[in-house]
Amino acid sequence: MANARTVPVLMHHHISNSPGMITVSPENFESQIAWLARTGWTSLTLDQYAGFLAGKPVPRKSIVITFDDGYLDNWVYAHPILQKYGMHAVVFVVTGWMHEGPMRPHAGIAGATLPETPEHRACEDLIYKQGRSDEVMMRWSEARAAIEAGTFEIHCHTHTHTRWLRRQDLDRAQRRAGISGDLSMAKEVLLEKLGEVSDTLCWPYGDFDQDYIEVAREQGFRYLHTTHPFGRNVVGGDPERIYRFAIRNRPASWLRKRIAWSYNPLIAPLFNGFKARQKKMVPGP
Repeated sequence: MANARTVPVLMHHHISNSPGMITVSPENFESQIAWLARTGWTSLTLDQYAGFLAGKPVPRKSIVITFDDGYLDNWVYAHPILQKYGMHAVVFVVTGWMHEGPMRPHAGIAGATLPETPEHRACEDLIYKQGRSDEVMMRWSEARAAIEAGTFEIHCHTHTHTRWLRRQDLDRAQRRAGISGDLSMAKEVLLEKLGEVSDTLCWPYGDFDQDYIEVAREQGFRYLHTTHPFGRNVVGGDPERIYRFAIRNRPASWLRKRIAWSYNPLIAPLFNGFKARQKKMVPGP
Protein backbone atom coordinates (compact mmCIF):
# COMPACT_ATOMS: atom_id res chain seq x y z
CA MET A 1 0.00 0.00 0.00
CA ALA A 2 1.31 3.46 -0.90
CA ASN A 3 2.11 5.82 1.95
CA ALA A 4 1.11 9.46 2.27
CA ARG A 5 3.56 12.17 1.28
CA THR A 6 1.16 14.91 2.35
CA VAL A 7 -1.64 14.99 4.95
CA PRO A 8 -4.40 17.65 4.79
CA VAL A 9 -5.56 19.09 8.11
CA LEU A 10 -9.18 20.28 8.12
CA MET A 11 -10.29 23.13 10.40
CA HIS A 12 -13.85 23.36 11.76
CA HIS A 13 -15.52 25.46 14.42
CA HIS A 14 -19.30 24.87 14.49
CA ILE A 15 -21.51 22.03 13.25
CA SER A 16 -25.01 23.39 13.75
CA ASN A 17 -28.42 24.08 12.25
CA SER A 18 -27.97 27.74 13.23
CA PRO A 19 -26.61 29.41 10.08
CA GLY A 20 -23.69 31.76 10.56
CA MET A 21 -20.01 32.35 10.09
CA ILE A 22 -17.57 29.41 10.45
CA THR A 23 -20.53 27.02 10.70
CA VAL A 24 -21.17 23.87 8.68
CA SER A 25 -24.64 22.34 8.72
CA PRO A 26 -24.98 18.78 10.06
CA GLU A 27 -26.15 17.72 6.58
CA ASN A 28 -23.06 19.06 4.82
CA PHE A 29 -20.76 17.79 7.56
CA GLU A 30 -22.25 14.31 7.21
CA SER A 31 -21.87 14.51 3.42
CA GLN A 32 -18.17 15.29 3.83
CA ILE A 33 -17.50 12.67 6.53
CA ALA A 34 -19.46 10.00 4.64
CA TRP A 35 -17.42 10.73 1.50
CA LEU A 36 -14.14 10.50 3.39
CA ALA A 37 -15.16 7.17 4.95
CA ARG A 38 -16.62 5.76 1.73
CA THR A 39 -13.55 6.59 -0.36
CA GLY A 40 -11.06 5.13 2.07
CA TRP A 41 -9.61 8.09 3.95
CA THR A 42 -8.02 7.42 7.33
CA SER A 43 -8.58 10.07 10.02
CA LEU A 44 -5.32 10.16 11.92
CA THR A 45 -4.79 10.69 15.62
CA LEU A 46 -2.27 13.38 16.48
CA ASP A 47 0.20 10.72 17.61
CA GLN A 48 -0.06 9.18 14.15
CA TYR A 49 0.28 12.60 12.57
CA ALA A 50 3.42 13.35 14.60
CA GLY A 51 4.81 10.05 13.36
CA PHE A 52 4.02 11.04 9.78
CA LEU A 53 5.93 14.31 10.13
CA ALA A 54 8.89 12.33 11.48
CA GLY A 55 8.82 9.95 8.53
CA LYS A 56 6.74 7.03 9.80
CA PRO A 57 4.38 5.59 7.15
CA VAL A 58 0.66 6.35 7.17
CA PRO A 59 -1.89 5.36 4.52
CA ARG A 60 -1.77 7.43 1.33
CA LYS A 61 -5.26 8.83 1.89
CA SER A 62 -4.73 10.17 5.41
CA ILE A 63 -6.32 13.25 6.89
CA VAL A 64 -6.58 15.10 10.22
CA ILE A 65 -9.96 16.53 11.25
CA THR A 66 -9.80 19.38 13.77
CA PHE A 67 -12.24 21.61 15.67
CA ASP A 68 -11.33 24.87 17.38
CA ASP A 69 -12.66 26.09 20.75
CA GLY A 70 -14.83 23.12 21.79
CA TYR A 71 -18.39 24.29 21.22
CA LEU A 72 -21.39 22.33 22.47
CA ASP A 73 -22.48 21.70 18.88
CA ASN A 74 -19.33 19.61 18.35
CA TRP A 75 -20.79 17.16 20.88
CA VAL A 76 -24.41 17.48 19.77
CA TYR A 77 -23.89 17.07 16.02
CA ALA A 78 -20.28 16.24 15.07
CA HIS A 79 -19.73 13.47 17.63
CA PRO A 80 -22.62 11.21 16.49
CA ILE A 81 -21.75 11.71 12.80
CA LEU A 82 -18.11 10.82 13.38
CA GLN A 83 -19.21 7.81 15.41
CA LYS A 84 -21.60 6.69 12.68
CA TYR A 85 -18.82 6.57 10.09
CA GLY A 86 -16.00 5.42 12.34
CA MET A 87 -14.01 8.62 11.94
CA HIS A 88 -11.82 10.42 14.46
CA ALA A 89 -11.31 14.13 15.15
CA VAL A 90 -9.27 16.50 17.30
CA VAL A 91 -10.84 19.25 19.43
CA PHE A 92 -8.67 22.13 20.61
CA VAL A 93 -10.44 23.40 23.73
CA VAL A 94 -10.36 26.69 25.59
CA THR A 95 -10.12 25.28 29.09
CA GLY A 96 -11.42 28.41 30.84
CA TRP A 97 -14.71 28.16 28.95
CA MET A 98 -15.49 24.56 29.94
CA HIS A 99 -17.42 23.41 33.00
CA GLU A 100 -18.44 20.26 34.81
CA GLY A 101 -22.01 19.03 34.63
CA PRO A 102 -24.15 16.19 33.28
CA MET A 103 -23.91 15.21 29.64
CA ARG A 104 -26.50 16.76 27.38
CA PRO A 105 -28.31 14.81 24.61
CA HIS A 106 -26.76 14.54 21.16
CA ALA A 107 -28.29 13.90 17.75
CA GLY A 108 -27.37 10.22 17.81
CA ILE A 109 -29.92 9.57 20.57
CA ALA A 110 -33.30 8.74 19.04
CA GLY A 111 -36.10 11.05 20.13
CA ALA A 112 -33.83 13.25 22.26
CA THR A 113 -34.66 16.91 22.79
CA LEU A 114 -31.45 18.60 21.72
CA PRO A 115 -29.99 21.69 23.40
CA GLU A 116 -29.80 24.93 21.47
CA THR A 117 -26.59 25.51 19.53
CA PRO A 118 -26.43 29.24 18.67
CA GLU A 119 -24.44 30.72 15.80
CA HIS A 120 -20.92 32.02 16.38
CA ARG A 121 -21.61 35.66 17.25
CA ALA A 122 -24.32 34.65 19.71
CA CYS A 123 -21.84 32.25 21.32
CA GLU A 124 -19.30 35.05 21.63
CA ASP A 125 -21.89 37.28 23.28
CA LEU A 126 -22.75 34.59 25.84
CA ILE A 127 -19.09 33.85 26.55
CA TYR A 128 -17.51 37.30 26.63
CA LYS A 129 -20.35 39.58 27.67
CA GLN A 130 -22.65 37.43 29.77
CA GLY A 131 -20.31 34.89 31.35
CA ARG A 132 -22.55 32.02 30.27
CA SER A 133 -20.08 29.85 28.41
CA ASP A 134 -21.52 26.62 29.83
CA GLU A 135 -24.59 27.09 27.62
CA VAL A 136 -22.59 26.92 24.39
CA MET A 137 -19.40 24.96 25.20
CA MET A 138 -18.77 21.26 25.66
CA ARG A 139 -18.62 20.09 29.23
CA TRP A 140 -15.81 17.96 30.59
CA SER A 141 -18.22 15.04 30.97
CA GLU A 142 -19.02 15.25 27.25
CA ALA A 143 -15.35 15.53 26.33
CA ARG A 144 -14.54 12.43 28.39
CA ALA A 145 -17.43 10.50 26.80
CA ALA A 146 -16.27 11.43 23.29
CA ILE A 147 -12.70 10.40 24.13
CA GLU A 148 -14.02 7.06 25.40
CA ALA A 149 -16.06 6.63 22.21
CA GLY A 150 -13.00 7.34 20.06
CA THR A 151 -14.57 10.24 18.19
CA PHE A 152 -12.59 13.07 19.78
CA GLU A 153 -9.22 13.64 21.33
CA ILE A 154 -8.74 16.84 23.31
CA HIS A 155 -5.80 19.24 23.08
CA CYS A 156 -4.81 22.76 24.11
CA HIS A 157 -6.23 25.99 22.67
CA THR A 158 -5.10 28.07 25.69
CA HIS A 159 -7.08 28.86 28.84
CA THR A 160 -8.48 32.30 27.96
CA HIS A 161 -8.37 32.61 24.13
CA THR A 162 -6.70 36.02 24.56
CA ARG A 163 -5.17 37.84 21.57
CA TRP A 164 -1.93 38.74 23.35
CA LEU A 165 -0.35 40.18 20.20
CA ARG A 166 -3.04 42.86 20.11
CA ARG A 167 -2.57 43.94 23.73
CA GLN A 168 -0.95 47.31 23.04
CA ASP A 169 -1.11 48.13 26.76
CA LEU A 170 1.55 45.48 27.41
CA ASP A 171 5.22 45.49 26.52
CA ARG A 172 6.96 42.49 24.98
CA ALA A 173 7.98 40.94 28.29
CA GLN A 174 4.45 41.31 29.66
CA ARG A 175 2.94 39.72 26.56
CA ARG A 176 5.35 36.79 26.82
CA ALA A 177 4.47 36.37 30.49
CA GLY A 178 0.77 36.51 29.64
CA ILE A 179 1.08 33.84 26.96
CA SER A 180 3.16 31.65 29.26
CA GLY A 181 0.68 31.94 32.12
CA ASP A 182 -2.22 31.21 29.78
CA LEU A 183 -0.59 28.04 28.48
CA SER A 184 0.48 26.93 31.95
CA MET A 185 -3.06 27.26 33.29
CA ALA A 186 -4.51 25.36 30.32
CA LYS A 187 -2.07 22.51 30.90
CA GLU A 188 -2.99 22.35 34.59
CA VAL A 189 -6.71 22.16 33.81
CA LEU A 190 -6.29 19.53 31.09
CA LEU A 191 -4.20 17.41 33.44
CA GLU A 192 -6.78 17.76 36.22
CA LYS A 193 -9.83 17.08 34.06
CA LEU A 194 -8.49 14.48 31.61
CA GLY A 195 -5.45 13.07 33.38
CA GLU A 196 -3.04 14.07 30.62
CA VAL A 197 -1.88 16.95 28.47
CA SER A 198 -0.19 16.62 25.10
CA ASP A 199 2.60 18.51 23.35
CA THR A 200 0.20 19.89 20.71
CA LEU A 201 -1.19 23.42 20.72
CA CYS A 202 -3.48 25.37 18.41
CA TRP A 203 -3.11 29.17 18.30
CA PRO A 204 -6.32 31.15 18.97
CA TYR A 205 -7.25 33.28 15.96
CA GLY A 206 -4.09 31.96 14.30
CA ASP A 207 -2.10 34.67 16.09
CA PHE A 208 1.56 33.86 16.66
CA ASP A 209 5.03 35.27 16.22
CA GLN A 210 8.51 34.13 17.22
CA ASP A 211 7.85 35.06 20.85
CA TYR A 212 4.74 32.89 20.86
CA ILE A 213 6.70 29.97 19.43
CA GLU A 214 9.52 30.34 21.95
CA VAL A 215 7.09 30.48 24.87
CA ALA A 216 5.23 27.42 23.56
CA ARG A 217 8.53 25.53 23.40
CA GLU A 218 9.30 26.56 26.97
CA GLN A 219 5.91 25.14 28.00
CA GLY A 220 6.70 21.81 26.32
CA PHE A 221 4.67 22.15 23.11
CA ARG A 222 6.23 20.69 19.97
CA TYR A 223 3.36 20.66 17.45
CA LEU A 224 1.78 24.03 16.70
CA HIS A 225 -1.35 24.29 14.55
CA THR A 226 -1.94 27.50 12.62
CA THR A 227 -4.81 28.90 10.56
CA HIS A 228 -2.54 29.35 7.52
CA PRO A 229 -4.26 27.37 4.74
CA PHE A 230 -1.89 27.77 1.81
CA GLY A 231 0.73 25.10 2.25
CA ARG A 232 1.12 21.34 2.39
CA ASN A 233 1.93 19.27 5.46
CA VAL A 234 4.66 16.97 4.19
CA VAL A 235 7.03 14.33 5.55
CA GLY A 236 9.77 16.22 7.37
CA GLY A 237 7.61 19.36 7.49
CA ASP A 238 7.88 21.99 10.20
CA PRO A 239 5.89 20.78 13.26
CA GLU A 240 5.74 24.38 14.54
CA ARG A 241 3.82 25.59 11.47
CA ILE A 242 1.10 23.08 10.69
CA TYR A 243 -1.16 24.21 7.85
CA ARG A 244 -4.93 23.85 8.14
CA PHE A 245 -7.69 24.96 5.82
CA ALA A 246 -11.16 26.05 6.92
CA ILE A 247 -14.10 23.87 5.91
CA ARG A 248 -16.95 25.64 4.18
CA ASN A 249 -20.65 24.91 4.49
CA ARG A 250 -20.63 22.85 1.31
CA PRO A 251 -21.23 19.18 0.50
CA ALA A 252 -18.54 16.58 -0.13
CA SER A 253 -17.94 17.65 -3.73
CA TRP A 254 -16.41 20.91 -2.45
CA LEU A 255 -14.10 19.08 -0.04
CA ARG A 256 -12.94 16.68 -2.75
CA LYS A 257 -11.92 19.59 -5.00
CA ARG A 258 -10.32 21.57 -2.18
CA ILE A 259 -8.11 18.65 -1.18
CA ALA A 260 -7.16 18.00 -4.81
CA TRP A 261 -6.26 21.64 -5.48
CA SER A 262 -4.22 22.23 -2.35
CA TYR A 263 -2.43 18.88 -1.98
CA ASN A 264 -1.81 17.62 -5.51
CA PRO A 265 2.00 17.80 -5.97
CA LEU A 266 1.65 19.48 -9.38
CA ILE A 267 -1.37 21.72 -8.86
CA ALA A 268 -0.87 22.64 -5.20
CA PRO A 269 2.20 24.92 -5.53
CA LEU A 270 0.37 27.00 -8.12
CA PHE A 271 -2.90 27.06 -6.20
CA ASN A 272 -1.32 27.80 -2.83
CA GLY A 273 0.96 30.44 -4.28
CA PHE A 274 -1.88 32.20 -6.09
CA LYS A 275 -4.20 32.15 -3.07
CA ALA A 276 -1.46 33.25 -0.68
CA ARG A 277 -0.61 36.23 -2.88
CA GLN A 278 -4.30 37.15 -3.00
CA LYS A 279 -4.40 37.13 0.81
CA LYS A 280 -0.95 38.75 1.10
CA MET A 281 0.38 35.71 2.91
CA VAL A 282 3.61 33.77 2.45
CA PRO A 283 2.90 30.48 0.62
CA GLY A 284 4.05 27.25 2.21
CA PRO A 285 5.64 24.20 0.55
